[in-house]
Amino acid sequence: MPRWETLLWLASYIILCLGLSAFGAHKIKVLYGYWWHRRKRPEALREFAELPVVTVQLPIFNEADVLDQLISHISALDYPKDRLQIQFLDDSTDETVALGEAHAQRLREQGFEVEYRHRVNRQGYKAGALEEGLATVKGEFIAIFDADFAPEPDFLLKTIHHFTDPKVGIVQARWVHRNRDYSLLTRLQGILLDGHLMLEQTSRSRWGEFCNFNGTAGLWRRTTIDDAGGWRADTLTEDLDLTYRAQFKGWRFVYLNDVLVPAELPPDMDGYKSQQHRWVKGSIQVCLKMLGQVWRSDVPFHTKFEATAHLGANFANLLTLVSLVLVYPVDFLPQNSWQKAVFLDLPVFFFATIAVIAFYLTAQGAQSRWGWLKTLPFIPFFMALGIGMTINNAKAVIEALLGKQSEFVRTPKYGVNNRAEASKKSFHYKAGKSVGLWIELMLAGYFGWLIWLAIEMKDWGALPFRSLFMFGFLYVASGSLFSRFSMSLFVRSDADAQK
Repeated sequence: MPRWETLLWLASYIILCLGLSAFGAHKIKVLYGYWWHRRKRPEALREFAELPVVTVQLPIFNEADVLDQLISHISALDYPKDRLQIQFLDDSTDETVALGEAHAQRLREQGFEVEYRHRVNRQGYKAGALEEGLATVKGEFIAIFDADFAPEPDFLLKTIHHFTDPKVGIVQARWVHRNRDYSLLTRLQGILLDGHLMLEQTSRSRWGEFCNFNGTAGLWRRTTIDDAGGWRADTLTEDLDLTYRAQFKGWRFVYLNDVLVPAELPPDMDGYKSQQHRWVKGSIQVCLKMLGQVWRSDVPFHTKFEATAHLGANFANLLTLVSLVLVYPVDFLPQNSWQKAVFLDLPVFFFATIAVIAFYLTAQGAQSRWGWLKTLPFIPFFMALGIGMTINNAKAVIEALLGKQSEFVRTPKYGVNNRAEASKKSFHYKAGKSVGLWIELMLAGYFGWLIWLAIEMKDWGALPFRSLFMFGFLYVASGSLFSRFSMSLFVRSDADAQK
């Protein structure tokens, strides 16, 4: 390779290593914040002498499989019925409409005040439904639950009293995953989500830094929503957008990591891809919209730094994408340079590998004594899943940067917790057409070739890294193929049944 090309690839490799190390170093900062504050649970100033009126909003879209479960938990909330209003915000276009109306009527017969709102235009998607629902909200406080969430009876009593502090605008509980043990995919999703839900949210909220409402399993003060400008649909993460606007106005965010609300993880690969695409794209949209305001505000520097890391976290997908391009030319860089090993390879190994592993192990250990030990066997798998999702997530980042608009696609919900329940249902999420699957398959083959090349060159140190990439793309691509094969069988059997 000519000298100028070597210098070009080396410069690119240095920039890549610095970027990956920076994202990994942020994990250490979060770990420090969590350990420093882990025993400091937020306490309410006092309890309400008289419980305030609460409106429970239930945004629904074609989620018949989980609606029965949702309503059974909402009706079991331990809160005075004369202090509770329930709103069905139903945008459904299938049998969920009739089911929702029937549930609303049964709740009325049980003495609940219930409003059933069905929209036919789905304008603004979830944000639009929540905003329109505000017109008839009676509660001073609003609890929001997506259709797959199952709050415990004491949820409101554990959360509402934090609003006795007039500065508190948002109270968020922590998600847990009732179908976590369904498959390898759901186990890996649980590990990855817990890093955010257990460590990042706890650290940020205890430091007083900008946090994000997770879209469900939490409460808002009605005046906070109004003061922040209401729900808006100009991003795919309306929850993150509104939370930042509220915190700009000075409203406090309270995160209760010991108040748990079970929910469902997507059990199929295409459903997971759809969810991640929306979350990643939406977070970058909010980053482009809010980051300038963050740095122009008068909040402390550490808050600005953390908000930058928070909103820009998904740019890491672009770095991983760049690494796919650089992995082959790196073979022709000087391999025995101690300077390269000390100043590039070692920092990346520590910050982008060891620190990240420690981050996710800590999140599991924080939930149970031996959680970190049980998670050790899954380390290669959740790292491979993150790599395999690169094409899907990098596409979302690029779409956000280019200003490409897309539909708000709700994550499919099936209401299954184990294989026995799944055998009685058909997963029928219809994935959109995308070249991403074929790129993933080609990358799996490409890294298979790079593994063979490393063996030919006796570069044994490259084998674990390249094997991880090959397995990641192969796992994600095969998961999509299985999802689409199952879908084709479902459509075929459904068509046969209608003949």
